[in-house]
Amino acid sequence: MSDSMTIHLRVWRQAGPESKGKFVNYTVADVNSHMSFLELLDVLNEQLIHAGDDPVEFDHDCREGICGACGVVIDGVAHGPQQRTAACQLHMRHYQDGDMLVLEPWRATAFPIIRDLVADRSALDRIVAAGGYVSVDTGSAPDANSILISKNELEGAFDFAACIGCGACVAACPNASASLFTGAKIAHLSGLPQGRPERKERAVAMVEQMQKEGFGDCSNHGECEAVCPKGISIAAIAIMRREYMKAKLA
Repeated sequence: MSDSMTIHLRVWRQAGPESKGKFVNYTVADVNSHMSFLELLDVLNEQLIHAGDDPVEFDHDCREGICGACGVVIDGVAHGPQQRTAACQLHMRHYQDGDMLVLEPWRATAFPIIRDLVADRSALDRIVAAGGYVSVDTGSAPDANSILISKNELEGAFDFAACIGCGACVAACPNASASLFTGAKIAHLSGLPQGRPERKERAVAMVEQMQKEGFGDCSNHGECEAVCPKGISIAAIAIMRREYMKAKLA
């Protein structure tokens, strides 16, 4: 395959939260197959700026699949076609010369569009602020390390802690549910000794904040797990439900 391609883009453009949006077609020539998807958008924006047009707004930060800032629906799939891959780590070698890519923002009532491909995902931050932390004194590092944790508990907590909070689970869910995100945060902390003293208050506060933000309910479609760039298991949702029910019954 040649290193140079021409890629056609159909991009959602929206000037602001109250503006009416529409798809606009663009063509980007001389696309290097080794470019990342976000580098493709950089080239498009250079092209638009040179022509005197407004660049396409999109979220990004580390571009290493770590921070969760990037968030684009590509051809109807959150983060694109590669499993366990954030949009910033998707490379153009997975596409062919002449391909058309349809780009949209995360779409959910709780994620209002700010501009173009940028959605306001601060609702996820408010869920974490409601209880996704440990406030009890856990001691210094040597003291913390003296608490014995089984291998299974440690690995389970680490798997859930891998969530980067990108919101792809919400974008993929037909109900726009944030259950996988919230479940991962709850399961991570409730699985460790340091997080257990506040587990009841945490589960109630975070689940009820999720509901206040306008996210839908989980109906076990499993789309969230399928698009999660970190492969978070929907087992987190079962843990969240159990923690919540036990806390309410108590």
